[in-house]
Amino acid sequence: MGRRIALSLAFPMILALAGVVSAQDWVMPRTTDGNPDMQGIWSNASQTPLVRPAEFGEKGFLTPEEATAQMQQWRDRYNRLGQDIDPDRPPPTDGNANFGYNSFWWDPRDAAIEINGRFRTSIIIDPADGQIPYIGGANTGNDLRSRWRAREGVEPFDSYELRSLAERCLLTFGSGSGPPMLPILYNNNYQIVQTGDYVVILVEMVHDARIVPIEQEHSATDFEKWMGDSVGYWDGDTLVVRTRNFHPQQAFRGSSDQMVITERFDMIASDKIKYAFTIEDPLTYTRPWSGEVAMNRKPPEEVMYEYACHEGNYALNGILAGARRLEADATQN
Repeated sequence: MGRRIALSLAFPMILALAGVVSAQDWVMPRTTDGNPDMQGIWSNASQTPLVRPAEFGEKGFLTPEEATAQMQQWRDRYNRLGQDIDPDRPPPTDGNANFGYNSFWWDPRDAAIEINGRFRTSIIIDPADGQIPYIGGANTGNDLRSRWRAREGVEPFDSYELRSLAERCLLTFGSGSGPPMLPILYNNNYQIVQTGDYVVILVEMVHDARIVPIEQEHSATDFEKWMGDSVGYWDGDTLVVRTRNFHPQQAFRGSSDQMVITERFDMIASDKIKYAFTIEDPLTYTRPWSGEVAMNRKPPEEVMYEYACHEGNYALNGILAGARRLEADATQN
């Protein structure tokens, strides 16, 4: 029994090393234009955090033994939180169910970011400590919505415009829509479609589409867009995408309207893209900072379905109505 458990825990390491060997034998698929053919459905699902946990310091990679132990911890947490809920439990007394999703809905579950057989301790690779280099050492919220919420007398449920973009079904939770495109709780799939003049990245969560023109200039006017104004070009076999002019309500980790993001898509195996990004924002960060994520190809029989969520959905009406009810109850007490 002990030997069987040891083999099962070592299996992720064996697969990772086998992937490195097989990657050396593959031939880059190409479109009729001669560029790498990255078309297909990919997933960046992972439990690896963006910011490196303090206990790792400047340690960028886990040993095989540490990676196996880490993934087992994630697997144990998933199993623990996925246990059946007592159907006879009493209802919450404060209107708070405490947790909207149990682990059944989790997409990453126990996956760690693996590139070339090595497992990272964080998505951030530069600075060396894996931390976001905030000016002043902390996120001060330079984005428009943070400034709205910081005004005296403003409460987070006063208006739909103060709710998150995900609640409003405009963009996904976290930074799944991108850029940068990062792992979130679930729906971590992306479909890439290429022509000679465009690359389209269809995001599963909230069903966003990033349309990237190739070898073209940014918009002549500073037209601010959801997911920014992206343009791309090929640097050898690497797709490089540069994005600026983000919608003022879309921010990433407290960014300002000066944020510029450069992404690099490198197909390093038939089933893996190394996705790297660098973020610059002189009003928010002391220096540019970078990260890497693995995008793994989904089997050909798997497809993406529409994420049916739209602005003004009934759940948002319920959120605001609940806030008005609490306000009314407070005035009567």
